[in-house]
Amino acid sequence: MASRSASRTLARVAASAARSSLAARTMGAAPRFAARASAVSSIQQTRGIKTLNFGGSLEKVYERSDWPKQKVLDYFKNDTIAVLGYGPQGHGQGLNLRDNGLNVIVGVRKDGRSWKKAVAEGWVPGKNLFTIEEAADKGSIVLNLLSDAAQRDLWPTIKPFITPGKTLYFSHGFAITYKEQTHVEAPAGVDVVLCAPKGSGTTLRTLFLEGKGLNSSIAVFQDVSGKAHERVQALGVAIGSGYLYETTFAKEVYSDLYGERGVLMGAINGLFRAQYDVLRAQGHSPSEAFNETVEEATQSLYPLIGAKGMDWMYANCSVTAQRGALDWHQKFYDASLPVFKDLYESVKNGTESQRALDKNSQPDYRESLEVELEEIRQAEIWRAGETVRSLRPENNKK
Repeated sequence: MASRSASRTLARVAASAARSSLAARTMGAAPRFAARASAVSSIQQTRGIKTLNFGGSLEKVYERSDWPKQKVLDYFKNDTIAVLGYGPQGHGQGLNLRDNGLNVIVGVRKDGRSWKKAVAEGWVPGKNLFTIEEAADKGSIVLNLLSDAAQRDLWPTIKPFITPGKTLYFSHGFAITYKEQTHVEAPAGVDVVLCAPKGSGTTLRTLFLEGKGLNSSIAVFQDVSGKAHERVQALGVAIGSGYLYETTFAKEVYSDLYGERGVLMGAINGLFRAQYDVLRAQGHSPSEAFNETVEEATQSLYPLIGAKGMDWMYANCSVTAQRGALDWHQKFYDASLPVFKDLYESVKNGTESQRALDKNSQPDYRESLEVELEEIRQAEIWRAGETVRSLRPENNKK
């Protein structure tokens, strides 16, 4: 088992992370922010805008210390931030903005599922919960966090309220980049910016409550005021980002769609299934096949990569595991590279975006999606995984 020699290393990494998390907790949820102002201040003296070397390329990054909470509050003191949509990003960003003390309102379809969810989470109709049209009208900064398909379908409704002097904000470059498909054009006289958390809105919210933060990319598509760049930095911190790096609307959506279909979700699911199926065909039990495919990866090896990189993970595994990985990784690279090239081209030429719009616009989309998810859920590999997870010590019920 490759990870046996890595277990003690993983334990040391976890202990170190627990100690270092004290610094991370100085930012995030609003009550903690106020209670630990002195701790935050000490960090802000040493962390800020900087140019860092990313594998030989110099890039500028922005950190929370560039925008301490009081500075953010002062900056937006005359603004109403309207969050359109209450899906994962609308939910996460909206609640984080509210907890950070900003004047934020939510716009969703009245009495729909999102409306009821928002009410359950403390948004008050007529006070900070409105219809999409009302919120777009009231907002000086409008966060368009509707689904990609809904952004296309509702743009004729929203556009009249995006008047000169306002800021139009996205968390995805989709609508603007694929404007031939979405018909979303940047209105004249407004700043158009992007802040894209590198993870789900649910994770953004969870990390915020833990005093942590996702990294996010930022971009400016249209700068009428001359202040769009600083405004999107401030918004990025206000929604709970850990740090910010620069991109463009097109590069954000290309990398996002490519990554989701690739190693982040699509490819990893395919690789898990393929390895598991071969093990089962060769007579290995479901528990063994799952442990050697998924459990060891997610619980032992991937955390080492996340902590200090691929070489660190290799270095902390057995010599037999090291040799096999070093000998085989190039074969997997060579086999998958043509697939990844095809995938990127499919993203860039609009094939993937059109397919997403077409599928997500179907009236029975949610029902069809549930059928597809249920097929995954009932696959032997994930049913075996449910039992394996139940055996983890932390999941044993006393």
